[in-house]
Amino acid sequence: MPDPADPDIRQLRRVDLRIGETGAGDPDAPSRVAAVIDVETTGLNQETDSVIELAVRRFRFDPGGQIVEIGRSWCWREDPCVPLSDDIIRITGITNQDLCGHQIDDYLATQIIASADLVIAHNASFDRPMVEKRLTDLPRKQWACSCQEIDWVSAGFEGRSLGWLCAQAGWFYDAHRAQGDVDAVIQLLRHERTDGRPLLFELDDKASSYSYLLEAVGSAFWTKDLLRMRGYRWDPKEQVWWREVFEADFVAEQSWLEIEVYAHDKGARAMGPRVTRRDAYSRYR
Repeated sequence: MPDPADPDIRQLRRVDLRIGETGAGDPDAPSRVAAVIDVETTGLNQETDSVIELAVRRFRFDPGGQIVEIGRSWCWREDPCVPLSDDIIRITGITNQDLCGHQIDDYLATQIIASADLVIAHNASFDRPMVEKRLTDLPRKQWACSCQEIDWVSAGFEGRSLGWLCAQAGWFYDAHRAQGDVDAVIQLLRHERTDGRPLLFELDDKASSYSYLLEAVGSAFWTKDLLRMRGYRWDPKEQVWWREVFEADFVAEQSWLEIEVYAHDKGARAMGPRVTRRDAYSRYR
């Protein structure tokens, strides 16, 4: 039997969330409700692929970011009416037979998600469009991304993949299944930083601030490598390099663009980037 005190051995525990009050935080303090969502799909094309599994779980949290109560888990499967690719079957473990005749309960899923003050996904830029495309009656909600809106490095983690983050925190789960991914996100949000605050506090704080979508319109072709190294992504539809930064980094990013992309000797065909201010209601759409 391995010795837990041995510094050369690290043990992982299975994520196992229990319904009810957690004993953390102040259950009598003013609280809000969050819903964590994950989807499995037929592929990565948001326009042509379909949701085959949708999972959601709500929890209640206090002003300090402590999760004070966890609700039950909901999970639906849906037949896409097309055969799954071998890659999707291998990654998710879901087969065509598992989906045959199944359908998401649109009304119930919409009501559960709509009841939350904040909707959280670990890859909200993918999950939000897929969920809103499938649940057409879902009202406009505030969304947060646990992958992008938590400073994982300063919290002592490496990388951003959900499975690796969980392993570093001492947990394991059944990955690439919507229900398991949802519970893994909730478990990570309970993880406390060195200052004693849970990661949910940081996520909620970041979600409530503005972000700015910077599109490097008119940038010279030869600046593409600089933009890519800076973290900009190419949008083939709009034919522009873009990056989104939060309020605290906005001025510094504008200054970098002015010097590296839009200075008089950089060959730009515009005076500056196109800037769009966004919030939790409009991000990740």
